[in-house]
Amino acid sequence: MITAKRPDAVAREVERLARKGQTRFTISAIDHGGMLDQERLGAARYAAGLQSTVELEALTAAAAAAR
Repeated sequence: MITAKRPDAVAREVERLARKGQTRFTISAIDHGGMLDQERLGAARYAAGLQSTVELEALTAAAAAAR
């Protein structure tokens, strides 16, 4: 779970974890899915690369509840 608030900090954390081999990332929602969360999500996706999965916590919880 990535909890950093600023998009650049999110990207640094994702890059650090990706170097360790992680390919699945969940970003904690701090703006109820709003613009700040979208910016953080975009930064994480860019840092993670194409072969990784990046999700926003609120969307992950909603998808799990729908199952």
